[in-house]
Amino acid sequence: MANRTPAARRLSVIQKTDMLNALAFVAPALIMFSAFVVIPMIEAGYYSFFNWDGFGAPIDFVGLGNFVEAFQTPAFKIAVVNICWAVAASLLIQIPLGLGMALLLANKLQGAVYFRLIFFLPYVLAEVATGLIFSFVFDGDYGLLKPIFEMAGQPAPYPLAEPGQAIFGILFVVVWKYFGFHMMLLIAGLQSIDKSLLEAATIDGANRWQITRYIVVPLLMPVVKLCIFFAVLGAVQLFDLIMPLTGGGPLDSTQTLVTYLYTNGITRTRIGYGSAIGVVLFLICVAFSFSYKKWILRDE
Repeated sequence: MANRTPAARRLSVIQKTDMLNALAFVAPALIMFSAFVVIPMIEAGYYSFFNWDGFGAPIDFVGLGNFVEAFQTPAFKIAVVNICWAVAASLLIQIPLGLGMALLLANKLQGAVYFRLIFFLPYVLAEVATGLIFSFVFDGDYGLLKPIFEMAGQPAPYPLAEPGQAIFGILFVVVWKYFGFHMMLLIAGLQSIDKSLLEAATIDGANRWQITRYIVVPLLMPVVKLCIFFAVLGAVQLFDLIMPLTGGGPLDSTQTLVTYLYTNGITRTRIGYGSAIGVVLFLICVAFSFSYKKWILRDE
């Protein structure tokens, strides 16, 4: 084989130097990601096969026993149902509400910027702070509900203390907090639409409803799909709002998979069982993410 020319050798040296520089910048992030994400995930999968309390070495191997116990436990089933409720509220109320507000506030109307700020502020507020605020709002003794019901001559309810009502109080808070996030995404999508398309439709005689229905909404579908992706993953991982509101109670009626994992894996020191719940949660998130990317976002 012929010897390489000096130019080819210089190019090879430059390529090697660039690769070493890239590795030097990537290595710290890769080490951190491996130490705090990859390795704990592998360990959680390993611990899920043991009946382990976190002390000493895991030696009580139970195989799939933790997974079988989880799927047979009523609280786990309630957690899965509550996730379905959260997903339904996000898709049927939260995103449509965000879309409606985006359509109203996307135009440069007087005061529209202030309304955007008002509706976006709940998303900026920390989840724990939001939960603490609404724990007082829903308090039938000292909260906002008491004077409202007293003016109507009715006793104030305790929605967070009723097993059949608590989850709907939490869903109300979820919609209130996160619809502003979707609203801002959709406003950004609306502002990227070519205005000449809307002007052409107006010249052709289309009214505002027809323009919205046949032009604006179809062009917004990529953003809507992104909102659905965020909403579903957020509902599956719902945790921060629930802990200050109900802590998963009363009677486990507001548990989600993450609060159920925390209650059993951390509070009750059932690390093996909690790891099994974490594996189930991980598989749900990964399955949804990859399938959604493949079948829904494949053209984006």
